[in-house]
Amino acid sequence: MARKLRFLPHNLTLVSITNRTVQGRYLLRPDLVLNDRVLGILGKFQRIHGVRIVMITVLSSHFHILLVVEDVFQQANFMRDIQATLSREVNRLTGWRGPVFERRFSAIPVTNEEKAQVERLKYVLANGVKEDLVEKVLDWPGVNTAAALLQGKSLKGYWIDRPRQYAARNRGEDASDEHFAVAETVVLSPLPCWAHLSPERYRQRIEALVEEAEEEAALTRRRSGSRVLGVKAILAQDPQARPAPPARSPAPLVHAATKAARRMFYELYAEFVGAFRMASEALRQGNRDAPFPAGSFPPALPFVAG
Repeated sequence: MARKLRFLPHNLTLVSITNRTVQGRYLLRPDLVLNDRVLGILGKFQRIHGVRIVMITVLSSHFHILLVVEDVFQQANFMRDIQATLSREVNRLTGWRGPVFERRFSAIPVTNEEKAQVERLKYVLANGVKEDLVEKVLDWPGVNTAAALLQGKSLKGYWIDRPRQYAARNRGEDASDEHFAVAETVVLSPLPCWAHLSPERYRQRIEALVEEAEEEAALTRRRSGSRVLGVKAILAQDPQARPAPPARSPAPLVHAATKAARRMFYELYAEFVGAFRMASEALRQGNRDAPFPAGSFPPALPFVAG
């Protein structure tokens, strides 16, 4: 099955990005070193590519990031560097050999509707709680920006300058990670629909969402009789362990709150796909000046800005 075309309806779109580890293995299982590397890598490439990060949650087998991006080109460059660098660090830390992620990544636009954006933020905040891993959002031992949003904690980490480290090792010099650790800080931006709120009011809104997520998860556990796994058991998991395949459902084209907004997105996407296919056919016929739509990646040609 062909991949869907990467498409954003306008500049500065909120995007929900997700990816899973290969075979759902616990390769992202939290520990102090991995958490530090994740934040350092995110901070470095946020600074380089200029994306706006709203929320991050990294579970043992997958991650969620809410981003505001200028276009799919900025999104693609940021995620390429994040996943490539993180994969190499995960292989070093876990002893895993081979791909860490099972696919490129899933990037789903979120409409400008407040309800759609808030629902997506709540979903990302609830990760770790809704899966019955921990009781409280702040109990999750991995990277989760809820603590920064609620308590003002710094999102500082370190990435390791591997090329310089490698050169130092070849010269017979001290090549320990500590000598080549570069500090970076992840900077959070507000949810676009709440950007007008004061910092205190924004924090209160986040706190309310966290409480709702925790109460809903607790109610589900009471009804089912299930219990949370707990931090100790999470940290004891083998990163290379392969769990049972998770239940999956088809990813939507867009996260929207109303049929009207969803229909509008479908119409824009259909128009984009139609223009792309017409240009692709012209390119196959030898017309290298075929007019691809703005915001697209023509086959074997540069990104079309606009």
